[in-house]
Amino acid sequence: MTDLYTSFNKMTEINKIQDEIIDEFTDLDDWMDRYAYIIEMGNALDTLDESLKTPDNLIEGCQSRLWLDAQYSDGIVTYRADSDAMIVKGIVAMLIRVLSGQKPQDIIDADLYFIDSIGLRDHLSPTRSNGLLSMLKNMKAYATAFAAMHDA
Repeated sequence: MTDLYTSFNKMTEINKIQDEIIDEFTDLDDWMDRYAYIIEMGNALDTLDESLKTPDNLIEGCQSRLWLDAQYSDGIVTYRADSDAMIVKGIVAMLIRVLSGQKPQDIIDADLYFIDSIGLRDHLSPTRSNGLLSMLKNMKAYATAFAAMHDA
């Protein structure tokens, strides 16, 4: 019962963060302002150490270069990323804000509704949209691997 309760609280935490992002975007009327805010979030992202910018951490499917690193400690997944494109870096910054610091199973189970709620998917080029899907796929793949390690 405690695991179910803890998992529910974490999902509530993920949804709370998503709702905060939705609220922040509600105040921005046009997409030029929204893009500027996405870029601002990317600029606030901690720099990824050059030693982590390896081919293994490079996300396939992105138009620009995006490196994603994930660490697992004390039952929590921590993501770090960097990109050579400002919009991509901002998008991954939002995903990190929502998913980093969460348990693997909560990441796997998360319904990332904020992406559609803020209209992001509708305002991305097809290649950027593919990149977004690649980011999500890789973040969930890391969580799945960490969950498997934890269960082993």
